[in-house]
Amino acid sequence: MHTREVAMITIPDMVDVTTPVDGVVGPPQGRWTYADYAAIPADGSRYEVVNGILYMAPAPTTGDQSANNLFAFYLTMHIQMTGLGRVFAVPTDVELGPGDVVQPDILVVLNGSSAAITPARIVGAPDLVVEIASPSSLGYDRRQKQDAYARAGVAEYWLADPVGQTIELLVLAGAVYQSQGVFQRKASLPSRVAAMPIQVEQFFE
Repeated sequence: MHTREVAMITIPDMVDVTTPVDGVVGPPQGRWTYADYAAIPADGSRYEVVNGILYMAPAPTTGDQSANNLFAFYLTMHIQMTGLGRVFAVPTDVELGPGDVVQPDILVVLNGSSAAITPARIVGAPDLVVEIASPSSLGYDRRQKQDAYARAGVAEYWLADPVGQTIELLVLAGAVYQSQGVFQRKASLPSRVAAMPIQVEQFFE
């Protein structure tokens, strides 16, 4: 099987099943907005809009869910319980901007952030977004969602691999992300948003 290297993560070909959805009643692809997205009847599926295109994400694996719970727990301890900001987990709608509505696995909104917390959704760019990457979503997380987060101005983006038990730290520099490296085991993640050293291994079982 052929692979292509993107930054520091290898993406297998023909494995990403996060795909545009054409069978949902709404506007033409490329013209979806938050209002259109919010009007989709609840059917148990996880939808997102990136660049006006409606996508449907696959259901998370048990490993993804376990990692998601640990990220939510420890980031809440590090950030929310210390009074630095708020931590939210999927399914929380985030309207990044016109044509971009996503549900990050984990997101952080610091005190004083430009993002607005409303009863229905977060409006604007969170300070930190975490995506639990799996073979079925990595290409989408690395391409479409990464571009959307950069456009919106999300300061830090963590790509977590629950199988390899690693976290790649991406920091926004201008309009693009710069990788600060892939961290694992007892390595400390040099996150500016968390404002303290965080050991990678605590996020994985």
